[in-house]
Amino acid sequence: MEPPPQSAQETPTAADTAAEFLSLIGVYPSSPPLSRRTEPGLKELEWCLFAETLAVVAVGAPPGDKAEGQWWMAAQWAPYQREGEPVQSCILVQTRFRGKQDGVPASSTLKAYVTWQLETLEQEEKECLELRPHPTEKTIHMVSHEHGMTVTKTLQEGEAEPQCLSFSYSRAKLRGLLLEGASLLLLRVLARRQTMPPDLVFPAINTEGDLCTSSYSALGIQRQALGSAETEVLVIERAVHTSTGASTVWHSSFLPSGRLAQRMQIGSPVLMLLRDESILSKSGRFEPQLPFPKEPLDWEEDIQLYSCFLDRKDELQLSHAAYLQQHPEVRALLSDFLQALLFQQPHDPISFAAEFFAHQRPVGTPFASTGAASPLPSSPPGHPPANSK
Repeated sequence: MEPPPQSAQETPTAADTAAEFLSLIGVYPSSPPLSRRTEPGLKELEWCLFAETLAVVAVGAPPGDKAEGQWWMAAQWAPYQREGEPVQSCILVQTRFRGKQDGVPASSTLKAYVTWQLETLEQEEKECLELRPHPTEKTIHMVSHEHGMTVTKTLQEGEAEPQCLSFSYSRAKLRGLLLEGASLLLLRVLARRQTMPPDLVFPAINTEGDLCTSSYSALGIQRQALGSAETEVLVIERAVHTSTGASTVWHSSFLPSGRLAQRMQIGSPVLMLLRDESILSKSGRFEPQLPFPKEPLDWEEDIQLYSCFLDRKDELQLSHAAYLQQHPEVRALLSDFLQALLFQQPHDPISFAAEFFAHQRPVGTPFASTGAASPLPSSPPGHPPANSK
């Protein structure tokens, strides 16, 4: 006799499956039962707390071609506190991108506080397009609370007043929610496991603040160039699906340590690529990187830095002019030295300068009237100095 079919309440939903998967982060088949583990998931996540840097290059560019930008990500334990609540330990996930979008300088940042079960407490994403003279900045800030999550979108265009929009989602709609910062951590976990279940789908919120879903699937082990070497990587596809049917797809290639070897958005003209093959040692282990990478500084293209440069330039010019005005003997001293140098035209001007200034007394007037010995050769009365014309 066949068992009766499950009722709608008994049938697990995609959100239930997603929430259950996240609750088991760090629990392997060989691990003790969940009830016997005092800190489930912490050890597995600790292996995923590191910083990494990828170069932004054009798709199809030669291996040695100059990078067009940089993408950086770091994850570390950090304290998090809300007003009126105790401090709790969570994971701080940060990313930073700088490059070009359709030829326009662009940058983006992400900052997320995530629990060890990959629940997002707070997250902020910021995108900037440096359009002159009206740069555009878009920010989406999300904060979790007991009733659900509040989303605030802000758009700043040039000097215009910022446009803000705030709305909330109930907790019932967010069961199993996986936001961008938590997603980057999950990808590291899956890469280290080298295996993942099929049909892995989570509720998500896209860059417009709309509810959507994100799916994850393994594309298998592939061979990929890493500098002058070649290594095996696990390729994972992540797709963000919106209600309109449009999807954004990312392919991420991971080394066994969970580090990214390559990250690209399908259809984008650029990709993020690991170029430092020294990270991979002979034993297959990875050398730690600095938590904050050195970035090339194009200060002339940065409006704020260029403005600081002009202010500092004017400040120095005024300071130098004031000093020369207070010490007129400097001009007299330099004038005497230059005159002597041009008269003598020595082959070694450095030695000549050392001898000239070694014979100078505290300067009040030009050396000819100070009583100091002149480095010029003496000439008979009525005759011009040597080498004069």
